[in-house]
Amino acid sequence: MSKVKVARKSTRIDMTAMSDVTVLLLTFFMLTSTFVKKEPVQVTTPASVSEIKIPETNILQILIDPKGKVFMSLDKQGDMVETLTSVGKDYGISFTPAEVRKFKILKTFGVPMKNMKAFLAMTSENQDKVLKDLGIPTDKKDNQFKSWIKEARATNKDLRIAIKADQNTPYKVIKDVMSSLQDLRENRYNLITALKKVSAK
Repeated sequence: MSKVKVARKSTRIDMTAMSDVTVLLLTFFMLTSTFVKKEPVQVTTPASVSEIKIPETNILQILIDPKGKVFMSLDKQGDMVETLTSVGKDYGISFTPAEVRKFKILKTFGVPMKNMKAFLAMTSENQDKVLKDLGIPTDKKDNQFKSWIKEARATNKDLRIAIKADQNTPYKVIKDVMSSLQDLRENRYNLITALKKVSAK
């Protein structure tokens, strides 16, 4: 008896649909992801059980490193420009359009006003190197931190203040920052913390 020949089927798989899905997923993740801001110093935040999320817009973040140096960031470039111009007027300093353009793209700033022009003249690599050693003055003789907060609030009334301090930051520095905020009647602010791991019983 003769054997029945089975017709061979092609083993080729059309991958067009799979590549379309891959491209769509990649596009989705690229458009919906948010990038972490580059910070001048490494900060290990204290742990907390609170899970309240801070809004992503209209945020003025105050960053305090373990040595007590204070840095700030604003999430809108327009706010950055207006705040710099206003603080500059307070200290009798005017900025060129080129300096303003360089300032508005900074992720974080923290420079005494007397050093601001020299800082903006540096390359971005040199700015990263020197920024961690500077910080905004918060002492009673020259509290530039208060000027930045006051002018930022005047620029954008909807700003939410968030403080991100290292767990090893001296208490006195945190107290000085909070006292400065209270002097400006800024009594509502968020403290950024890491989520504490609670062991299951």
